[in-house]
Amino acid sequence: MERTMISNVTPGTRARISGFVENLRNKRTMAFLVVKDITGKLQVTLEKEKYPELAALVDQLTIHSVISVEGDVVANEYVKMGGIEMLPDTLVIESIADALPIADDSEIDSKMDFRWVDMRRDQNHLMIQLQTTLTAAMREFLLQRNFVEIHTPKLIGAASESGSEVFEVKYFDTKAYLAQSPQFYKQMAMASGLERIFETGPVFRAEKSYTNKHATEFSGFDLEFSYVYSVEEVMHMEEELLTYALTKVAEKHGEAIKELFGKEVIVPTMPFPRIKLKDLYADLEKMYGFTVPDEVKGDLVTDAERLCAKYAMEKYGSEFIFVTDYDAKERAFYHMRNEEGVPQGYDLIWRGCEITTGAVREHRFDVLKKQAEEKGLAKDVEFYLQFFRYGCPPHGGFGLGLDRLTMLFLGITIKEAQFLFRGPNRLTP
Repeated sequence: MERTMISNVTPGTRARISGFVENLRNKRTMAFLVVKDITGKLQVTLEKEKYPELAALVDQLTIHSVISVEGDVVANEYVKMGGIEMLPDTLVIESIADALPIADDSEIDSKMDFRWVDMRRDQNHLMIQLQTTLTAAMREFLLQRNFVEIHTPKLIGAASESGSEVFEVKYFDTKAYLAQSPQFYKQMAMASGLERIFETGPVFRAEKSYTNKHATEFSGFDLEFSYVYSVEEVMHMEEELLTYALTKVAEKHGEAIKELFGKEVIVPTMPFPRIKLKDLYADLEKMYGFTVPDEVKGDLVTDAERLCAKYAMEKYGSEFIFVTDYDAKERAFYHMRNEEGVPQGYDLIWRGCEITTGAVREHRFDVLKKQAEEKGLAKDVEFYLQFFRYGCPPHGGFGLGLDRLTMLFLGITIKEAQFLFRGPNRLTP
């Protein structure tokens, strides 16, 4: 027989299922197995006296062994798991599992050592399914709006945002870097006339950071679009994108997320609130007595970022808030600035955590070259500056970290929100 996924098994049919043995009660005359695949779980009930050869096989099984089972599927109101069970007449042992090296309550680093075992938990299967739905929804949203998907190189000849926090690698008789973002190539696509592009792919950051939200490699979702004249256009594109994606996640996984993680997926209403950085600091001081030294008020410090979760809900009734008008010295050189020298960009904060830096880009060659020189990067980004010498539309864009979004959806750490985490002290498995 062809395999049937457990979610498709129905009473009154004969089926063949395959999966891990999640639970096993091996009694004298009966054996009860819970078999799990990626779609669900099914109780398999064996009458040992009727099938002694199958009983002998069950005696060999351990928790997390892999089996294939064939039999009749019947309704049984006493079975808590969906009210159905399989009565097998065929059983094949695909693989016997040794005693598991970790448990559900093991320390996080021990779980990371045996991540392939830890990933079998229901929570982790849901986490991957959420990421799949999230990425597909954002891709679907953009394709409906005439975006095209590109794939940019991750081995590059110059640091993509600054001379720090990059991984340098030997590249034949020279050196290369792992891309911090696809930023330069996204803008090259604008100069190529592609107009509306997006990409999802790996991003590398050589940060010796040990926080719950940083990783040295993560999955980015980036987009860029042409003929953008205001940062409002970029923010509006993002709030539409996220509202669309959160709606899809809520519809497909909202109940499971609440059951397994105790978190509610709240679909936001538009527009998201917007506030200038200086006004945000003034409100945080007025409402919560929160202050920072004047010399750091050009950027959003971590404690203020966290406080935004409470602030945005209490003042605006929103989990999201756009923060604009950062100091130019705190923003990338390729952000366009207005007549007062204020970068035309923003950070988007969700649940007290920055999930996006977006902006209108500087597309005028002479201005862009000057701003790169101010940052001491003119030599490093010579190849990038060439993109703007032969005509380039005004444009803007942003990037999202899929892992960080997952982390915030589920209320977990970045280590748990990735299939395989990479950090300063983690390069395996």
